[in-house]
Formats: sequence, structure tokens, C-alpha cells
Amino acid sequence: MISFRTGFFVALISILTTGQAFAHEGHSHGDEAPPSSVQTAPRATAASALFELVAVAIGPKLTVYIDRFETNEPVTEATVYVETPSGPAMATTQGDVFILDAPWAAEAGEYELLFTVEAGTDIDFLTATLTIPESAAVPASLAGSWQLQSSVASIVLRLSMGDLALIAVGVAGFLAGLLVMALKRRRAVVFGIFVVGMAIVAAAPMALAETAPEGAVTIRDVAQRLPDGRIFAPKAAQRILAIHTIAAVEDEHRRSIEMAGRVIPDPNASGFVQTALGGRLLPPPGGFPTLGTTVKAGDVMALVEPSLAAADQSSIRQSKAELDQDITLAERQLERSRPLALSGAVSKAQLEEAELKLQGLRDRRAALDSLRMEAEMLVAPVSGVVSKANAARGLIAETNTEVFHIIDPSQLWVEAALFGDTTVADEASVTGSDNEAVSLALVGAGFAEDGQAQPVHYRVTQPSAKLRIGERLTVYAATASVTKGISAPRDAVIRGTNGENIVFVHMGPEIFEPRAVRIEPLDGSRVIIVAGIAAGDRMVTQGAELLNQLR
Repeated sequence: MISFRTGFFVALISILTTGQAFAHEGHSHGDEAPPSSVQTAPRATAASALFELVAVAIGPKLTVYIDRFETNEPVTEATVYVETPSGPAMATTQGDVFILDAPWAAEAGEYELLFTVEAGTDIDFLTATLTIPESAAVPASLAGSWQLQSSVASIVLRLSMGDLALIAVGVAGFLAGLLVMALKRRRAVVFGIFVVGMAIVAAAPMALAETAPEGAVTIRDVAQRLPDGRIFAPKAAQRILAIHTIAAVEDEHRRSIEMAGRVIPDPNASGFVQTALGGRLLPPPGGFPTLGTTVKAGDVMALVEPSLAAADQSSIRQSKAELDQDITLAERQLERSRPLALSGAVSKAQLEEAELKLQGLRDRRAALDSLRMEAEMLVAPVSGVVSKANAARGLIAETNTEVFHIIDPSQLWVEAALFGDTTVADEASVTGSDNEAVSLALVGAGFAEDGQAQPVHYRVTQPSAKLRIGERLTVYAATASVTKGISAPRDAVIRGTNGENIVFVHMGPEIFEPRAVRIEPLDGSRVIIVAGIAAGDRMVTQGAELLNQLR
């Protein structure tokens, strides 16, 4: 009778030899490097003056990407006819790509394809050669299960090495626990479970190798940086990154200089609301205007109740007492003069002078009584929008207090600081909030004081520009000198890891090459490329920063 330990070692040897049984001729046993398990799908490319085409074969289907050649914009509404080895066929639209049934693509070979693309009024013919290597072909015996195998492979590929390691540790721990239970308690059932589990773990890789077709690979079109520094970006990745291009055109441009500037209000379309007399603020009917309120010139914005100091109040009381005394004397004198005027002892002129004197004293006394009752009205000096408000009920406002600031947002200036003796032209620009150039017109320039910068004022010629008062920005002022170069959007030029300015050039349908360039400022949204690329090159104008992050 075989002992427990002897049975254990026999089972272990059987497990180890099971792996050899699963292996067969043609599989690697460690004496040769395994083939690459990841490669790009077979593809055919073609380009013309209008379109750029990439056809990707995955199993028995062909996915066709069509873009505009110059701008790389996807063509989504078109009619695509294809002359295939099995005859003419029409591709169907699926989102932003075109799908073509191609059962012939499941077999290895070289296939000539003719594409007819009709997009609106544009019609073009493109020829391409699709090569299906032996490693990418799907055997006929597996054609029915190709889709299922692809789905399983995609799920397995999503597991990282860390995930697989955790799974392996968990399975090993479970089996080790079963082994300990079997050795301690000598239970045949537990030992049997352990033996079966070890057999499955050892046989699984060989079983997968046995069922997988020979030479099968996993198709993964992944955007990546090539060893020579170029970028391989499949059309599917280009759609996600929204890669757009333009053709480089060399021309003459006026040189520009950069100046530091800030946005200021137009002095003729803005104004401050201040009080001429210090006092306590009171709201007008309807309340104080809030920030962003549109007001018109002459609108009452606040009331100021004068507040008198103690010395002023004492002086007023003294003046009132003196006026009361003078009024009393004037009234008595007038009473004595009236009977005398009837008898002729006092002339009528003297009587009228006494009456006028009394009336003047009473008016002065009434003015002192109503002095604290009359509030100063603060009115808007110009029409515009309230950009600053410093008003509250009961607030004491001094004569220099800025209660409100009113500006017209459609009339703004830019104040720039010019260093050096360069003469600027009448045109300039800045970069707006949407990265678009905002045009400026020269208003005037001052004189440099104490060797400092020369102030230069520009008027914003676009009322719809989204600029904020006090915003700091860079002014690109045109000069009289002219240079020759290629105009490019500022977003097309990025900073490389070594500090160089880089522009990506679209070399092929799915290949982008970084080029070091030398640039000069042109305006708020463009630069001049004076060296690094040639006329006709397709520059990436949108998505260059995302391409540069690929590794």
C-alpha cells in the first residue's frame, strides 16, 4: 500500500510532466526568444491633393479613415466606393469612420484597392496596397470564433503585471493552505483538491498555447514615440486628440516688438463719482447701484448728508445768536421808522432800506437752520457700467473718497511701456481670453522720464473683445521693418524638453516629426517661423502639446 507522502511526490512529478505533454513541436521552451505579441494592424495608406486615407484591416473587416489632406479634418459625410479583390463594394458610415466587409482580408496576401471618395462637390480616386502578413491572417478554422477570441484577448491585455501577480499570490496561498491541511490531518479529499489545483495552474499556460493559433498576435494600434523621435499616431488617436494642420506658406511680414501693457478705461468714456463735501452717505430712491449696473449720465447714485465738526457747530450757533440779535434790532428800528415816514420825518428810501436789511437777516438765519437738511446729490458723470462701488448707508465719505467708478466696456485703452528707441507703427495687437488676436490702434505716446519706459496708449478697436480693466498682457506692436518667414498660430509652437521651440510636421498619414524652429513675434495670435520648416510642410496647429506628451 502506497503511503501518503509517497503519493504526494508521485502526484507532484505527474504535475511537472503534464506541462511537457501539453507542449508540442514549434513552441518555445526557453531556448529561443518568443515572438513579439503586440503589433499594429495591417493598413493601407493613400493621399491626394484633397484627401488622406488610411484603411485598417482587423479580421474580416476594413475600417477606413478619411481626412482632408491640408487640415487633417475628418470627412464624415461622404460616399466611399472600393474596388476589392472580390469585386466593387460600398463602405457604410459608422460614426466618423467607414466600415467595409472584407472576408478576403482574413487571408495573407497583397491586395490592390481603389477608393472613390465623393464628399460634397469633391470627388477623388485613391489607390492603396494592403498587405496581410501571415502573422495577422485568421485561419479559416478559427474564422467563426475570431470575434470571441479577440474579446478574450482584449480582456486579458487589460490586466497589468501587478494584477496578474496579485492573482498568482492569491492562488498560491490558497493551495498552500490546502497542502498544510492535507499534511496535518491526512485527509485524502483535501489532498486531492490540492493536486487538481496544482495540475490546473501548471497546465493552463500550455493549454492556452495549444488552443491559440500558431503565430497569432494581439493587434494594438497604440500612439507612441518612435526610437528616432518621431510620433506614430493612428488615425483613431488623431480623432481623439483633435489634430489639425495647415500648409506652411512663406511670405513677407512686418516685424513686431513685445511690450508689457495693461488695460485701462478710456478717459473720455469713464468717470469717478466723488463728493465735494464730506458727509454721511444716504441711498437715493431705489437704493445704491450695484456692481455691473448700467447707468446713464445724470442719474442720482447717492446722497451725502453733510456732517459738521464740533468747531463748525459752535461757530454756527454763535452766528445764529448774532443774527437773532441783529434781526431783533432791525425789527424795532423798522417799527420806529414807519410812523416817522408817515409824517415825513423819515424818507421812503430809508424805510425800504430798513425793510431790506431785515429781510436779508432773516434769510441768513433760515439758511443756517436748513444747512444740515440739504444733502448733496452724487450723479453719474458719464454713461456706462458701475465697475467699482464703495457705498453703504451711514458711511462717512471724505472729499477724496471714490464712491463709484463708471466705465464703458466697449471703449477701452491699453497702456504699454516702450523701452528703447524703436518707432512703433499705428497697428498693434494683444491676445484675448479666447487666444484670438485683438486689434489695437495707436492713440499717442509720451516721453520717457528719468530714463524709464516711454508710455504708449492704444485704443481697442474691437468692442466685443473680452478684456478686463487692469488686466496685464503683452502688446505686439508692428514696426516699419519687414522680414520673410512662415506665419503660424502660437499654439503650433511648443517648448521641448531641452528648451527649444518645436513644431510638429505631418510627414505621413500617421507619422509626425518634431522640428526645432526659430520664431519671431508677429501679433497676438501668430508668430513668424524664420527657420526650421519649409514652405508646403503641414504644421500641426491644434493638439501639438498632446502629441509632445506621447512616450
